Amino acid sequence: MTFHMRDLAPCLLLAATLGHAAGALAQSAHADCTAIENDHDRLACYDRASGRPPSAKPAEAPAVPAPAASHGQQPAEDPLAYIPALAPHTAKSIIDSNWGFEPTSQRYLIDLYHPNYLLIGRYTDHVNNQPFTPLFQALGEPPQNLDNTEAKFQLSFKMRLWATDDRRWGVWAAYTQQNQWQVYNGDVSRPFRETNYMPELFVSFRPNVEFAGFHWRLLNAGYNHQSNGRADPLSRSWDRLYAEVGVERENLVLSAKAWYRIKEEADKDDNPDITSYMGYSEFNALYRLREHSFAGMARGYIGTGGKGAYQLTYTSPRLLGPLRGYVQLFSGYGESMIDYNWKQTTIGAGIALNDGY
Repeated sequence: MTFHMRDLAPCLLLAATLGHAAGALAQSAHADCTAIENDHDRLACYDRASGRPPSAKPAEAPAVPAPAASHGQQPAEDPLAYIPALAPHTAKSIIDSNWGFEPTSQRYLIDLYHPNYLLIGRYTDHVNNQPFTPLFQALGEPPQNLDNTEAKFQLSFKMRLWATDDRRWGVWAAYTQQNQWQVYNGDVSRPFRETNYMPELFVSFRPNVEFAGFHWRLLNAGYNHQSNGRADPLSRSWDRLYAEVGVERENLVLSAKAWYRIKEEADKDDNPDITSYMGYSEFNALYRLREHSFAGMARGYIGTGGKGAYQLTYTSPRLLGPLRGYVQLFSGYGESMIDYNWKQTTIGAGIALNDGY
């Protein structure tokens, strides 16, 4: 049988018509599939429209494990961590955060040290007029009584001068200044009753030792000088070499500091018996409950017959910007250098920037 082009024409016309109809049906089917919202059902619709057998079950995306922190790096932080009300509970180390032991911390930094606070009102049950009496006598003036209530504030910061790559070792310089201010005593021109200066230089190390559920994460050793910068008869000062250890367990931090006083020449020593009142060691504890901080300090020397001191503080959650409420109770000797051998109990309230850890 012989075919001519004229015999193919009807076949080609039929094929074109069927192809056009199939394309129209496919477009209609695709349009119907597009309207389906469920991903699995929409994919099955497209499979039917194209003639492909549908999948029995939608493919599940494989679980991608969170990247492990490599040496010197930390996993990315949850962005909600920057919103305190939405931040997930995390058990971050208080000591590591305070001392920059985290490998991602800045090598050179300036940070807060001891508590920075302002006691708007501080009351004492035993005013210390004794050191100032000779001054009034020398001026031929009657002794002036100091107020029981005054203001007290402290500024304290530290600066890391050097650190290893893993931040476990560091060299620090620090400065702390404390002032007692008779701001409510207009009769004597509202003077600063006492100002104490304490520069320090020390080495810090993170031992990373665990025992009995506690983590030993702090070891400091260094030198500090503390004085009130005055001339006789009000001059008070001492120099010390010290070592400090700090351990923590969840929200509890315990630290202990011991020191050795560097002796001075007898004719230059303003307070030769200062260790009889200030002792040779100090113990501190801090507990954080959510954003509340409770701290305690005990200092003294057993051989001095009960001399020493203790202090209790409370720091509230933030009230205005970085400012927190602050309450301080002190009892014993040595609240300041001029009071090193003066026993009193004081209580004050005000605001603070940090709890000291």
